[in-house]
Amino acid sequence: MDIPLRSTRKYLFKKTDLLRLRELASLVSDPVDFQAHHGKLLRILRVDVEEGCLETLVQFYDPLYHCFTFPDYQLVPTLEEYSYLVGLPVPDKIPFHGFEPTPKHSDIAASLHLKTSIIQANLTSKGGLQGLPTHFLYQQASIFAEAASILAFHSILALLIYGLLLFPNIDNFIDINAIKIFLTKNPVPTLLADTYHSIHDRTQAGRGTISCCAPLLYQWFTFHLPQSRAFKTNDDKLSWPRRIMTLDPSDIVWYQAASDVGEIIVSCGEYPNVPLLGMRGGISYNPLLARRQFGYPIKTKPNNLALTNEFYLNHGDHSNKRERFAQAWSAIRRLNRSQLGKKSDYVHESYTQWVIDRTKSFGLPYRLPRYLSSTIPPSSLPIPFDTKEEFHEQLTKERQEKETWKRRYQGLEQENEILKGKIAQQSRELFIQNQRMIEKDDLLRRKDALLHRDARRKRRFMDLFSRAHSDSEDPSTPGV
Repeated sequence: MDIPLRSTRKYLFKKTDLLRLRELASLVSDPVDFQAHHGKLLRILRVDVEEGCLETLVQFYDPLYHCFTFPDYQLVPTLEEYSYLVGLPVPDKIPFHGFEPTPKHSDIAASLHLKTSIIQANLTSKGGLQGLPTHFLYQQASIFAEAASILAFHSILALLIYGLLLFPNIDNFIDINAIKIFLTKNPVPTLLADTYHSIHDRTQAGRGTISCCAPLLYQWFTFHLPQSRAFKTNDDKLSWPRRIMTLDPSDIVWYQAASDVGEIIVSCGEYPNVPLLGMRGGISYNPLLARRQFGYPIKTKPNNLALTNEFYLNHGDHSNKRERFAQAWSAIRRLNRSQLGKKSDYVHESYTQWVIDRTKSFGLPYRLPRYLSSTIPPSSLPIPFDTKEEFHEQLTKERQEKETWKRRYQGLEQENEILKGKIAQQSRELFIQNQRMIEKDDLLRRKDALLHRDARRKRRFMDLFSRAHSDSEDPSTPGV
């Protein structure tokens, strides 16, 4: 099957120096308490993004269907998966849209356990936005940490994570938009919106820096990649393009039970899909394409009418899409398990063929080293070798790996036999001990019976003796 190759583009992800933020986070003495109030922010902060992974992933972004389209399957970042990774729910309310009034100084102060006068003195403007400088927040966080003011320390640390990691914008500055979202404790829709919106915007431009929470996107992507040791360690040092292009649908981890919240947001308001509002604009995303990720079957190819591809930039929104997007969130449509049907990994061939057809028309960024089929489960083909020596080298590695696994298996089998012997020996010992206990119990019962019988005899004897003694002392008896 001839699939055209399209040119790869050079994309970068906005990077922030997180060293000081991680050092501050290391002072958290009770991560469980922090997570209970602020979600899994500390986990996201600890994520190290492997170079080349996301830059490769973005090459597969499909601007028509707003997802990542691979040769014969698609992956879709979803609200529910992001909610699981962030550790915060998606409530039934309108998310951040930019029209909100500026928070009162007193509200910001209360959320950070600071005096209103301190907030007023340190609020400043940068890049056309109000906000708080990070040096001020670092200083306050350190003071609270030293004073063991846990709630205050956690709150300021969380705001720093919101502004520097979740919603990176201006260096060394937490802008008012990040503060607004922090106050609502509803970051998930905006996080997903920024991911889609920035990738889509840069894909249309064909280059540039993607501004979103890269560690979160990396968590999501690796969440679905093979979890085998061989894939994770990548001992052969394959590049990310080669690693991804050898995967087929059977290699993907489609469903994670831990992230299943039981309900799926499938649409909002007038839209057949979900309109997402981000920091710089809005974009629609299609949960319909993510049914496999939710654990439900794909019974047919999707209806293109349900896959509308809305997109706008805030600064060029002449048709008021932002207002319509925000209004749509007043009518969230969720489906629960009973409405979604039985769990299944079934995928109809019409869907797979639909994806393959899209791949043929859209092209691939890298050469495909395997066959495509909508009816037969695709199997990976080996990446061709340039020389005979490379082939023999790889063959030797595979044989060595086979022997290693064989030795491990034999060792485990031997350990298993030893454990079986120990278990059998312990069972025999327990049986003998049990028999001894039974014998001892029987002996004690017989002793108790004998003692009881002897006691009765003794009582009878004493009764007879007492009566005989009393008769001998009876005054009515005549003397000799």
